[in-house]
Amino acid sequence: VDNWLTPRFNTNINVIHSDEYQFQTLATNMRGFTQNIRNGNNFTVFNSELRSPFVRYLFKDIKSEFWRTFQGIIFADIGAAWYGWNPVSEENTVNKSVYNFTSFIITVYEYKNPLVGGFGFGVRGKLFGYFMRLDFSWGIDDWKVLPRRNYFSISTDF
Repeated sequence: VDNWLTPRFNTNINVIHSDEYQFQTLATNMRGFTQNIRNGNNFTVFNSELRSPFVRYLFKDIKSEFWRTFQGIIFADIGAAWYGWNPVSEENTVNKSVYNFTSFIITVYEYKNPLVGGFGFGVRGKLFGYFMRLDFSWGIDDWKVLPRRNYFSISTDF
């Protein structure tokens, strides 16, 4: 969600070739995750959203701008980020963690699917000239549904 309040960044995901990046930026967020669920110099994201101004359909003579613009939303997202030309290469699908203890070193290799998704529902309405939005979403990572994440954002309309 763009312009969401209290964003969180996932520092547990390795940044591949981080020494080669001159400038870094965040791509479109995947709802259902913290930022940086996948990273790389290439990405693709598909977001689909269905909005319904159901209050306006039920009550024709509404004076309040908030209730006139109030919408129910259902959405689904799918995306991937990778380094290089092949999104399923080993450097993109293996998360390497190194734990250094005084007498030994442990290296853990964990496979990760480069594709992630998310789905959920929310509400949106205009208040004081800004659109307020509240989303409830679930992420899908390695074909497992993750616990719900809530997003609240304030923005102007596109």
